[in-house]
Amino acid sequence: MSEITLGRENAAVRSASNLYRAVWRWHFYAGLLVLPFMITLAVTGALYLFKDEIDAAVYSELKRVAVEQSKATPEAMVDAALADFPGTAVKYLDPATPESSAEITVATSDFGKLAIYVNPYSGAVLGALSDRGTVMWTIRYLHSLKYFGDGARMLIELAGGWSILLVGTGIYLWWPRGRKGGVVTVRGKPKNRMFWRDLHAVTGLFVGLFIVFLAITGMPWSGVWGEKVNEWANGSNFGYPSGVRVDVPISGEHLDHVSKTSWSLEQARLPESSATSGTPIGLDRAVETFDRLGLHRGYAVAIPGKPTGVYTGSVYPDDASQQRVIHLDQYSGEPLIDMGFADYGAGGKWMEWGISVHMGQEFGLANQLVLLAACLGIVLLAVSAGVMWWKRRPAGSLGVPPLPEDPRVFRGLIAILAIGGIAFPLVGISLLAMLALDWAGTRVLRPRLA
Repeated sequence: MSEITLGRENAAVRSASNLYRAVWRWHFYAGLLVLPFMITLAVTGALYLFKDEIDAAVYSELKRVAVEQSKATPEAMVDAALADFPGTAVKYLDPATPESSAEITVATSDFGKLAIYVNPYSGAVLGALSDRGTVMWTIRYLHSLKYFGDGARMLIELAGGWSILLVGTGIYLWWPRGRKGGVVTVRGKPKNRMFWRDLHAVTGLFVGLFIVFLAITGMPWSGVWGEKVNEWANGSNFGYPSGVRVDVPISGEHLDHVSKTSWSLEQARLPESSATSGTPIGLDRAVETFDRLGLHRGYAVAIPGKPTGVYTGSVYPDDASQQRVIHLDQYSGEPLIDMGFADYGAGGKWMEWGISVHMGQEFGLANQLVLLAACLGIVLLAVSAGVMWWKRRPAGSLGVPPLPEDPRVFRGLIAILAIGGIAFPLVGISLLAMLALDWAGTRVLRPRLA
């Protein structure tokens, strides 16, 4: 073999080794930033997959009733709720099944908003909780980080963007390159680092696709990207065209302010009733109209609180294609806007379907079990990463993977990372911060400590 050929082979080996080191280094940084969030999101997400089952078990005395022949009217149920908890009724939740109770949301002066549970057959009040005060609403707020304030939602974008980076770099590190062991099997025993390395790699291979899917479909709730895309999706054919089907007077009030709604419709504006005086049709007739129009069972009715307000019936069942919102003029009872999944643009449909799958709803129990396995895999991935790092790290050091001998290999890697930074602004900002810290650590701090 000639010296020229040997030199080229050695150069190729060094180049591959340098690139591997660069990818490994940024995989480590991504894990350092994301793994704590991934554990939290995986645990809370796994619990929220079974929100209906858990809430039904915890609050069975409030949410479950015996089926009877006679039924109370919606207005009678509202009157019963107000008799026990004086205030203003703002929402009526239709029983989703014959065994479900009705839920009346009442704004009180002493306790804020309360969810009052009423037997739909006898009209008896079963009890009350703070509005969105169930265990699963708390889990949902923890999962979305909304529990810590709106500013914390920005961390969702960071976690989502960096987790995609984590999967991409992880696939590169996993790539066999002629190796047979540790590709789809785990070698060694738990006391050995190789066992944890293989367990981490193989687990990452199987859950990586789920991580990317969950990150992308979770992005709509992020603080910057999600909010801007929502603004873009509403009022355009991409998401929800304003004034669907009819041209009606539009108020400045948003649908999400009066009733829980789908993500793509959070900023959809409400119509106004055509008159400001007269006799309102009342809740009973509004519910009759929603039933006649075929609104899916379990819908919520937002009760108008001012003369120009409307009755809004909205439902977001497990099957995303059955989503629907109807606004009724509170005086004539005529539908002002009747919009469903078919009226969304292509982007709105894709996002709503993705969110429904993300929440474990779209495909029933199979959806829940598959995502539960993915969430458990994510926890295992994070734990194995921590154990592997602990076994590898030098004493008294963070154990950052070594720099490549040729820093030029960073150029292509950083170019790829920059694309993700442009798509997700907060990720881009954090990427620049990490580059600055890495440069400071290798060019400034380390020489001073040498």
